[in-house]
Amino acid sequence: MQTKAKPAKAARDTADKTAVESDGRRQRSNRSRDQIVRAMIELVRAGEMQPAAARVAEKANVGLRTVFRHFEEMETLNREISAIVDKEILPIVEKPFLGKTWRDQLEELLQRRADIYERIMPLKIAGSLQRFRSPFLMKDYNRFLRMEREGLKRVLPPKIVNDAVLFSGIEMATGFQAWRRLRHDQGLSPADSLNVARFIIECMLVGK
Repeated sequence: MQTKAKPAKAARDTADKTAVESDGRRQRSNRSRDQIVRAMIELVRAGEMQPAAARVAEKANVGLRTVFRHFEEMETLNREISAIVDKEILPIVEKPFLGKTWRDQLEELLQRRADIYERIMPLKIAGSLQRFRSPFLMKDYNRFLRMEREGLKRVLPPKIVNDAVLFSGIEMATGFQAWRRLRHDQGLSPADSLNVARFIIECMLVGK
């Protein structure tokens, strides 16, 4: 009996050791991916819209081969970057409005969007450079558009939401693409960009 038990115990010990080693490799891989994701975010926010693998490896403090291995899973990396962005902005998006009237709430919405757009602008621009060859980024882009649209619908009264032309104009003026153009293409400050958005909307809402 003891003779049979020893091989069985050895087999269990080997299996346990293999499982521990496998789990250790998985944890190291996850840590490396987390470091790579955060390094990419930091580099993009610093102005490098498409950081080279060598720059990511240096920033993440991992080997170049490790970066290349994870770059083969770009859709996974894109999902993780999106999740980090969501975690940062959703508390702002979902915060209850303090204003009592829809106009007051619209002003709050504008200010919140200015804050959000300033936080995510480099990442959104970097994503736009890749979304036509990334199914996930294209899907995420459309999800963001829907989130912007639904946010407006929760604030504006039915008479404006049901006016297709007016609502589309307000949606355009309060969206990220308008903010990017004001900030980047026209070189306005955040405060001036917000004032332009207010002015456009006030013009569209005359008599409403």
